[in-house]
Amino acid sequence: MHPIRAGAPRTAAIEAIAELLSKLRLDFAFVGGVARSAWLGSTFDRGAVDVLTLMKPEQKDQIAMMAHNRGFDVSREEIEQTVELDVIPMRFEGVRVHVLVASNALYGRMIASSTQTSFNGHDVRVTTAEDLAVLAIVGDDDDTADALTSLPSFDHEGLKKKLVTIGLGGVVTGE
Repeated sequence: MHPIRAGAPRTAAIEAIAELLSKLRLDFAFVGGVARSAWLGSTFDRGAVDVLTLMKPEQKDQIAMMAHNRGFDVSREEIEQTVELDVIPMRFEGVRVHVLVASNALYGRMIASSTQTSFNGHDVRVTTAEDLAVLAIVGDDDDTADALTSLPSFDHEGLKKKLVTIGLGGVVTGE
């Protein structure tokens, strides 16, 4: 695993959301470009900061309010439009941040099995390479999935089990 590298705007957004969620004592793990940077050594310099967070539904409003008070741009209209998606959309200094509510067992397990890495002198958690591969496969990001599955320490059997568990066994068998 590599230290997370990010451009200046994303660095500020990652630090701000990690601080906010830590203050709220919520369990969370970065996914998407942040986790990709940790596993593949790439620089995260485009796209949204995505973070999977274990919380109760009633905490969504608390996060939005506290984020707004800490310099995040939070749109009540955007939150209302995404309520069924279990995501809290916001921006920090122009960078989109998506706080994804861990609303099912799969996401809960992703947070529980996440791994610690360093970022700008702080410890943060990212999903495992196998969980990130699942998300990449579901999101049709073949480049990321291929790069992750090429890592020497990648757990191919673990990935297969996860895919079967969520009903994507056809991906494993090529059906």
